[in-house]
Amino acid sequence: MKILSAEFIKSCYQAEQFPRVRLPEIAFVGRSNVGKSSLINSLLNRKSLAKVSRTPGKTQAINFYKVEAGGPRTPAFYVVDLPGYGFAKVSKSVRAEWGPMIAGYLTDRKELRGVVFLVDARGLGWQDRGALRWLRDLELRTVVVTTKVDKLRRSERTEKAASIREGLGISAEDQMVPYSSVTREGRDSVLKALERMLGET
Repeated sequence: MKILSAEFIKSCYQAEQFPRVRLPEIAFVGRSNVGKSSLINSLLNRKSLAKVSRTPGKTQAINFYKVEAGGPRTPAFYVVDLPGYGFAKVSKSVRAEWGPMIAGYLTDRKELRGVVFLVDARGLGWQDRGALRWLRDLELRTVVVTTKVDKLRRSERTEKAASIREGLGISAEDQMVPYSSVTREGRDSVLKALERMLGET
């Protein structure tokens, strides 16, 4: 897949605000501060398309980005950045709204073709296991991506990857993509995973 262009469309706080122009969608899911915004920027070749912050919980809405990729069946699609789960420096009322909003999107959105599920390559958070189990229960096509691999020494990577596979119940045959937003390692593999979800391959 070749990314031709990408643009921010809108931030949505309820389903009624979702884009009226219906396109296939790929959702990005992960705990707060896992590096979703950085990954989206590097994946789509844009430096500041998605807002990056060191403060957990910066993404408080469902953000839609339109991507032009020129595929034969899906020339355009939406990348959908969901609010991170887990610890976030926002009010209790905002956190309470996140659950139903995310659940409603993942459960009811007919345009959703798959999920990119992000976990920190340095180790799982306590909610990661339950989140992936839920995605599997919903029978959503999912690719697991381990972020921030550039923060690991080469000698650590095999052991950490094996620990994450065991913790999430991912077999050795299932794909798990190591990714670095700094070096862009893993970018081609994630783009190929998007192609499969969108039915391009």
